Amino acid sequence: MSPTAESPVLSFEHQFATLPEPLWMACQPTPVSQPTLIAFNQRLAETLGFKTGLKSKPDDATLAQWFSGNQLPPGAEPRALGYAGHQFGNFVPQLGDGRALLLGEVVDQNGIRRDVQLKGSGRTPFSRGGDGRSPLGPVLREYLVSEFMAAMGVPTTRALAAVSTGERVVRQLPEPGAVFTRVASSHIRVGTFQFAAVRRDEAALKALADHVIERHYPDAASADDPYLALLEAVVARQAALVARWMSLGFIHGVMNTDNCSIAGETIDYGPCAFMEQFDPQKVYSSIDQGKRYAFDNQPAIAQWNLARFAETLLPLMREEGDTVVEQATDIIRRFGPLFDTEQRRLHADKLGLAADSDQAVTLMEALESQMHQGRMDMTATFDALTHYASTASETHKEALLALTTQPNELAAWLDKWQAAQVASQDSKRLAAMRRANPVVIPRNHRIQEVIDAAYEGDFTPFHSLLAVVTQPFDESAEARRLAAPATENEQVLRTFCGT
Repeated sequence: MSPTAESPVLSFEHQFATLPEPLWMACQPTPVSQPTLIAFNQRLAETLGFKTGLKSKPDDATLAQWFSGNQLPPGAEPRALGYAGHQFGNFVPQLGDGRALLLGEVVDQNGIRRDVQLKGSGRTPFSRGGDGRSPLGPVLREYLVSEFMAAMGVPTTRALAAVSTGERVVRQLPEPGAVFTRVASSHIRVGTFQFAAVRRDEAALKALADHVIERHYPDAASADDPYLALLEAVVARQAALVARWMSLGFIHGVMNTDNCSIAGETIDYGPCAFMEQFDPQKVYSSIDQGKRYAFDNQPAIAQWNLARFAETLLPLMREEGDTVVEQATDIIRRFGPLFDTEQRRLHADKLGLAADSDQAVTLMEALESQMHQGRMDMTATFDALTHYASTASETHKEALLALTTQPNELAAWLDKWQAAQVASQDSKRLAAMRRANPVVIPRNHRIQEVIDAAYEGDFTPFHSLLAVVTQPFDESAEARRLAAPATENEQVLRTFCGT
């Protein structure tokens, strides 16, 4: 039995709609022919108050109607958001939600305002000739990876639902279509500020900045210069975010300014991937031919994006001329030290050392060199190191040495690491080490297996992988099976955006 149309499925609010209309445009989703629910994140839905007031639980058919856009949940007022962006360094003054619609905002059980957005729901005024749809593959990828990131405590958008449409979308080849329902702290991007700034609409720019301060960074409101304080807060949050990415071998793949969240969340997963064999210049995205967004380049790119954000705020800041530019530049320069501090903490955790260990930096640099030269899988290396740290058994040592083509060099590194461990005794370090080093990640070949099966109508592999990656420290036989690195024949060397 389905809830009645007037049931308060989600208590939608529309605070973003109070901003000037150039920042958004009202638009209705385009119905699809045969919506079928693939997945619904019940636990996340409950944190959003999904059950409030319902006399009966919505069935899968009703959920499919709501989260395909065929029948909007009561209170939803869909809007496409405008934004600009630097794409691979080239500025595009108008991008916007070409295939996504913000349904509204919900204040969750923790009092945090969250956006609920449909992605792949049809054409919008920002579609620029596109069809407004999403292939099934990218929907499944984003669902899996974003929920893994959430399980690891990495700030991220979340997956609420995935619905197949019963229709085909044409990219390189015809593919099954799907609609993804995404939850985010907000969908405001660096590109949103660029969208207002390039139009020289200072009223819209100020309204947007004030909205962000109220919603995400309320402490900035009481600063001498709230907009300078806003910049400082966003820089700090982005530095911490990218450090978390790097600690897991995550490569975003398309770090354009329109994919840089002002709230400091991972957003727009597109051609993302997790590095397997360690390589600082690793790239998976098929569109990143120049390696602009390679693994090791990500901190510098994030800082570059933040400099573009700073440029948009200059007209709002109290100081003028060279003084304000110097102040903003000084804040942007703090990104590096903030990133380094967070990365040192994360590296200490990954190595099982105390946070104040002087040797964490040098040991990690040496291990990364070993992983690169010895063709070692990053996740498997740290998982094996965690087991060895907790047991000191020869069996676990041999398992670790078996991961490299240079076992003698790794054995020498292990001697130095063990000496640092003895000098860095901390009763909580092993627990912190385990939390920093997942057993399983959403490996590229496993995601591809899921997509291939789904294209044949079989979603069992998707649900199996989802169950494992949302419990990333699970040691079960199924987790171990899905955690195994790709064989040479299984490797996925290129990922695709699916726009």
